[in-house]
Amino acid sequence: QVQLVESGGGLVQAGGSLRLSCAASGRTISSYFMGWFRQAPGKEREFVAAINWSGGSTYYADSVKGRFTISRDNAKNTVYLQMNSLKPEDTAVYYCAVKLYSGSYNYQDGYAYWGQGTQVTVSS
Repeated sequence: QVQLVESGGGLVQAGGSLRLSCAASGRTISSYFMGWFRQAPGKEREFVAAINWSGGSTYYADSVKGRFTISRDNAKNTVYLQMNSLKPEDTAVYYCAVKLYSGSYNYQDGYAYWGQGTQVTVSS
């Protein structure tokens, strides 16, 4: 069993930056693919970014490519999401999750052990 706790969300003006953290406990996540997803009010949860076990491969949704950076520190059992040039449409609850099952990295059905989420609000 893995417990994930997201933090770092908040209110920021458009163009600003935030760094989200996802701290894992209960089990090491160093051998797992990890992902970030987000859910805006009234919308389905969507893929944001993913990273392989070593951090050597990263993947992004087109909407955040070039603005967001996913990284990990396996020694700290933590995954990060650096978000720059934030836009109002980035407003959502952001979740991290462990990819346990087969399938594409951008399909949430392949993920388990979701955190409780952290709210990101970008004002215009």
